[in-house]
Amino acid sequence: MNEMHRLRPLWRALCESGEEFVLATVVTLEGSGYRKAGARMLIAQDGRRAGTISGGCLEAEVAKKAFWHTENGPAMRTYSTHAEDGDVPYGMGCGGVIHLLLERRETAAPLLEAMDQAYDLRLGLAVATQLSGAGVGRRCWQMEGDAGMAGSPDAQLQDELRAAAARRKSAGVDGVFAEWMGARTGLLIVGAGNDAQPLARAAHAMGWHVSVMDGRSNLITRERFPEADGLQLLTPAALDGLLLRPTDAVALMSHSLEQDRMALRSLLPRDLAYLGVLGPRSRTADMVAELAAEAAAGKGSAGRDAELAAAWMERLHAPMGLELGGDGAESVALSILAEMQQTLHGASGLPLRELRRNAGASDALAHGSVAVSRALTAS
Repeated sequence: MNEMHRLRPLWRALCESGEEFVLATVVTLEGSGYRKAGARMLIAQDGRRAGTISGGCLEAEVAKKAFWHTENGPAMRTYSTHAEDGDVPYGMGCGGVIHLLLERRETAAPLLEAMDQAYDLRLGLAVATQLSGAGVGRRCWQMEGDAGMAGSPDAQLQDELRAAAARRKSAGVDGVFAEWMGARTGLLIVGAGNDAQPLARAAHAMGWHVSVMDGRSNLITRERFPEADGLQLLTPAALDGLLLRPTDAVALMSHSLEQDRMALRSLLPRDLAYLGVLGPRSRTADMVAELAAEAAAGKGSAGRDAELAAAWMERLHAPMGLELGGDGAESVALSILAEMQQTLHGASGLPLRELRRNAGASDALAHGSVAVSRALTAS
């Protein structure tokens, strides 16, 4: 995960002022905890903070002593969240142990700059950081698509970095935190009606890159979508020119057959993490059958249109969203975003209590967080 949507406002302010800061990173988690490895918090000397490393219980304690702990360079600190550890003021009862790397500007700034660039470009970033010995805080990193690495030339760090990039998953190995930060998720919303507004707001709050397209220019305005990263008039040329990554999601909700058909014609052949259509499945099936016949005829494969249509319908989330109940634009947005999140992360979508019961996990679940449930079921 790339935490820059939480860190960026304070990070940029500190860059402009040149002030010292401490970056706290969760590098290992034993048992349960609210945040996963890779969670970060930025701490300014005047007490300002951005980002979280727990459910809000540990941040003040870490910030209070962060500059003292890093007087002589990067440092590892361990915090227990076991309720029975009564000698600590932050015993939260989560039943876990959190290992943090604390570091100041000298070693943290190059990493934050790389994270900021990867966030803007919507590319993955692999990072390997040394957690033990005399070189604590030493690291190397590589952005997705780059041929070379930046930072330390240490062979072990570079080997672990390559491994993290190959498996696209973070892990702690032999005193090294090998981290994979996936590309920032992009959401394209085709349709700028009132029901698209809460979906854009919610996705923006998640740190996603949000674009909105519609054939009606009076709807795609900054006043209606202040959170959107991009607003564009819907045309075939604009659709074909879109930069969409395999990690992106698309929601078709124009309430217009013509616009949805135009968008599907361009988007169905693309490699996308999620492609959903609002409305009855029969409506979508009719559009897909028409487009499949058109595509098959264009390739001289008449008679294979039914096979193509079936394959496309299998890919589509139509109608999109999870059955959560409720009514109105906000409920629809929640339903859609929940299914997108589930699909993007390959999650089960089961109630957390069912996951705990099935996995025989401990009863130390805190705050009902998805992040906590994953920590529990992975242990």
